[in-house]
Amino acid sequence: MSRSFATIRPLTMNRSLVVIFTAVVLDAIGIGLIFPILPSLLQEVTGTQNVAPYIGVMTALYAVMQFVFAPVLGSLSDRLGRRPVLLISLAGAAVNYLFLAFAPSLWMLVIGRAIAGLTSANTSVAAAYITDISPEDQRARRFGLMNAMFGIGFIVGPVLGGVLGDYWLRLPFIAAAVLNGCNLLLAFFILPESRAPSREKIDMAALNPLRPLRWVFSLKSLLPIVIIFFVFSATGEAYGTCWALWGSDTFQWNGLWIGLSLGSFGVCQTLAQAFLPGPAVKLLGERAAILAGIASAAIALLVMAFARQGWMIFAIMPVFALAGIGVPALQSLASRQVDESRQGQFQGVLASAVSLASIVAPLGFSSIYLLVRPQWPGAIWLSVAVVYAISIPLVLGLRFEKPVAASTQ
Repeated sequence: MSRSFATIRPLTMNRSLVVIFTAVVLDAIGIGLIFPILPSLLQEVTGTQNVAPYIGVMTALYAVMQFVFAPVLGSLSDRLGRRPVLLISLAGAAVNYLFLAFAPSLWMLVIGRAIAGLTSANTSVAAAYITDISPEDQRARRFGLMNAMFGIGFIVGPVLGGVLGDYWLRLPFIAAAVLNGCNLLLAFFILPESRAPSREKIDMAALNPLRPLRWVFSLKSLLPIVIIFFVFSATGEAYGTCWALWGSDTFQWNGLWIGLSLGSFGVCQTLAQAFLPGPAVKLLGERAAILAGIASAAIALLVMAFARQGWMIFAIMPVFALAGIGVPALQSLASRQVDESRQGQFQGVLASAVSLASIVAPLGFSSIYLLVRPQWPGAIWLSVAVVYAISIPLVLGLRFEKPVAASTQ
């Protein structure tokens, strides 16, 4: 990294983080705001009440686009610089949400949702930007803040979509377009470039989404990290897939209590990721912080599996939230395994692992829940703990190697 990019003034750096974190919040809002209005919107454009297949297609398509294009955007940011890729993705998101606001037919909604998935793949670029401007001892804390911002956006998104959708089904898309437009202006006037663009020419091979995946699979030191990311992301999908059904079946919770429990979980998780990863890594080290996060999740999952009264779930929330320190610690460790010129590409692969988990895990956990529901609904959380356990030997086996150089293919 050249000196001009490595010595960004602290005030400018703080402004840069505000822009980056705002982009992450907006990505999460974009994911969540469509959930409350999607059934009614699809009923309007299709003229049918049975819209479950369409919802499945649009949800999966969004995740597939993130999976495919996160490495592409990350690789492009290594070549062109982070700033232009972020600006283009923000502009594309703003235009796309306006397109969705006035799309009159199903096929246009599907195209718009696919483009939304593409533009939201810029989280890999945001993670690479944070790596560029953050000293190693601050990365865990800042990755924790990034994840907390995503959590905030995921809480705000469904609320915003539901409230605005009551006035007009298309209004949430207009709100998202305005918010992305404002962030585009902030980024354009405030966000500096974090690294010098590469002088290498961009060829069509650089746009092949499988190329970064082949690169990671060829390197034994990086593959365990990607697998751990996949496992953590897969377990996170279980809560969104099974929580409401389990709460209703086990405690006879109505919608209010399901919402309160999920909201409490989201708030605790957000606070934990915002304030604890940095101190945890300084106190324990990255490997031990990851293992402490897994242990906290396992304890909470065991309590949930055997709980027979609803208050126990709220009581275990603080312990459950401690699981959130593991992912930022892993992100901090991962950022040191790759040369600076490959950060965008590697962060893109990690984002693809998250997206792949969001495609595969809901299908798997929903199938397991259907099997255990008649006898013991809480058994679903034991299956989540088992999936967590897969990552323990991988974490213990992680080696702290020198960064992989840019010449590695």
